[in-house]
Amino acid sequence: MSQRIQRIADQIQREMADLIRNELKDPRLGMVTVSAVRVSKDMGYADVYVTVMGQNLDEDFAPSIAVLNNAAGFLRGELGRRLMVRMIPRLRFHYDEATSRGNRMSALINQAIAEDEAHHSSDTDEA
Repeated sequence: MSQRIQRIADQIQREMADLIRNELKDPRLGMVTVSAVRVSKDMGYADVYVTVMGQNLDEDFAPSIAVLNNAAGFLRGELGRRLMVRMIPRLRFHYDEATSRGNRMSALINQAIAEDEAHHSSDTDEA
């Protein structure tokens, strides 16, 4: 990715986080964090990766993604007012699974450590 495209992606990420926090008032949205933005080489599309905070790992994030995709036109128009670029890419929102995978892995590691400590403590009690 070229430096210019990366700078635009970073700027879109900052502006998108502000727009979602301050402009979207849909109660189905929840607490959304913009984790990454990838802009295509021709600036036609921007894939916006978000995480939905405050939900359990097994809860459905689809309603929040649907709200964001429905508001994509509005958000694109607001980006056009804020950014100083000729062409504003079309926005596509995706759930970023990296955070939930990391949380799941951390929980598994903590569980394994607890089981290992319980196993070792029972060995020392028998001796």
